Amino acid sequence: PFFSLNRKKMNLKSERRGIHVDQSELLCKKGCGYYGNPAWQGFCSKCWREEYHKARQKQIQEDWELAERLQREEEEAYASSQSTQGAQSLTFSKFEEKKTNEKTRKVTTVKKFFTASSRAGAKKAEIQEAKAPSPSINRQASIETDRVSKEFIEFLKTYHKPGQDIYKQCKLFLDTMNHKRDLSIEEQSECAQDFYQNVAEKLQTRWKVPPEKVEKAMDQIEKYIMTRQYKYVFCPETTDDEKKDLAVQKRIRALHWVTPQMLCVPVNEEIPEVSDMVVKAITDIIEMDSKRVPRDKLACITKCSKHIFNAIKITKNEPASADDFLPTLIYIVLKGNPPRLQSNIQYITRFCNPSRLMTGEDGYYFTNLCCAVAFIEKLDAQSLNLSQEDFDRFMTGQTSPKKQESDSFSPDVCLGVKQMYKNLDLLSQLNERQERIVNEAKKLEKDLIDWTDGITKEVQDIVEKYPLEIKPKNQALAAIDSENVENDKLPPPLQPQVYAG
Repeated sequence: PFFSLNRKKMNLKSERRGIHVDQSELLCKKGCGYYGNPAWQGFCSKCWREEYHKARQKQIQEDWELAERLQREEEEAYASSQSTQGAQSLTFSKFEEKKTNEKTRKVTTVKKFFTASSRAGAKKAEIQEAKAPSPSINRQASIETDRVSKEFIEFLKTYHKPGQDIYKQCKLFLDTMNHKRDLSIEEQSECAQDFYQNVAEKLQTRWKVPPEKVEKAMDQIEKYIMTRQYKYVFCPETTDDEKKDLAVQKRIRALHWVTPQMLCVPVNEEIPEVSDMVVKAITDIIEMDSKRVPRDKLACITKCSKHIFNAIKITKNEPASADDFLPTLIYIVLKGNPPRLQSNIQYITRFCNPSRLMTGEDGYYFTNLCCAVAFIEKLDAQSLNLSQEDFDRFMTGQTSPKKQESDSFSPDVCLGVKQMYKNLDLLSQLNERQERIVNEAKKLEKDLIDWTDGITKEVQDIVEKYPLEIKPKNQALAAIDSENVENDKLPPPLQPQVYAG
């Protein structure tokens, strides 16, 4: 009845105006039976929403294709800029100005794809972008960053709708981090860890992604984000990471004399296969500094550790244990002296996906590397079973430990030359020992003289303070009843007398 009444009212108004209205023109174009609205292109409200949703999805797909095309154009423009870097300064400045204007226009266009559909929101976003310069203009674009971005977009296509949401979340996080440059590195680390946790929860709960695909997605997210944030968060100027790097590097250089025997390393480098494994382990631990993503740095540590286990297994003809692994890892670090070791450790700790550090072999090997660095920083004579004197002499470079014969000579040297150098080494050791004994004897002689002089002085001080007086010996008194031969002049003793009464 409502639709009939509405139709009669519209016919009545049209007749008063002298306009003939066809009843079919008042219905929805889609043929659903409801009245259409000229403001909605002849559709009813329900059908118009459906058509708008389809057009919206089509527009989003076209925007993605346009974004990929713009990305390829940026790569070609960057490659051309690298090839024409040696051109004249005037031409180069004009090219840079044109490149900057073009990049600004493209970045603004790409960002419009993921903003609100309303015109007010679009205008507000354009005003904010005009006030705050885009980070992509200020940063130095690299081939690796562009390649990672392209791989990330291709990877997200397999996730369909969740992939678009993940991309929006990552872009929003990067924009937020760009505006938080003034925060400390610990606060930036907390932001990254919270972002990892939130995205992982959304993948599992909201988008119902399987666990194995969640892990792959988190690896790609970490790779995309940290590749772009690497130069801002790796060894920042606000921390003392560089100072720690120099201290560790200086410490390792001072410990160049440490031998595998001192660390009880069960590795025999005379075996060619073992020697190759040691070289590969050193190469992997050094290569860690060239990676940008924390997961790639952990992969270098894992490969280094596996080479160490293989070297121990070949040497001992049995599987290696944890007690054998840690000393060998310490020896590899001392021998390789990896660049920026502390900065890499801090970078992995701050910005790596926490689930990877807490579980799995990557976390185990990373923990052992941290223990190895801590041991090197606190290494002393007792740790190497050396005397403090020998340790100090080795650290100052006055002498070095005796090398093994296999390390000193090549296999082509004759036995006579080996014996001669062996005797020279023995004589050198005897000479050092003799000098040490003479020095100890002189020190002992000096100590005895000082002790004698000290005792003599103490005795003299006591004698002066308390002088000794020797008195003559007194003669013994004679008994009264004894016969006094010397004193004849004395009267005789009295004799008792008896009186008669």
